[in-house]
Amino acid sequence: MRQEMKRLEAQRLDKEDWRGPVWMPINYSILQALTKFYRYLGPNFTVTIPGMAEEELNLRQVANVLAERLIDISRRDEKSRVPGLPAESPFQADPYWRELRLFHEYFHGETGLGLGASHQTGWTGLVANLIKRRYELQVEGEKEGSN
Repeated sequence: MRQEMKRLEAQRLDKEDWRGPVWMPINYSILQALTKFYRYLGPNFTVTIPGMAEEELNLRQVANVLAERLIDISRRDEKSRVPGLPAESPFQADPYWRELRLFHEYFHGETGLGLGASHQTGWTGLVANLIKRRYELQVEGEKEGSN
């Protein structure tokens, strides 16, 4: 796994400006695999994530970073803008529409803008599971901290 991460880092450096589309089903499957490997390998198995200052993270932390990035596509940013929606969309500012979300087929790798069909409530709707997962991990962490 560590060699594979190094190989991927070298590829990333070779193609620094390339980012492919973000597909929810693939990312969700990776997230599930990372979670299962964490259960097997435990918290002492760590890797570095490209672009994160060579910080060592265990696989649960890597899964959390991935989940947060996927959630951020549908979350309002510091400018109150949802990256997954076009700037001119009524879903950005209209008071009657701004709390609604579209579930796009895939997302732009740099901006997070939703692309393809906008009614993909199946796979892309998994973002709701990621939010639930985040909450459960937060509650679990609070319980562990109080013990």
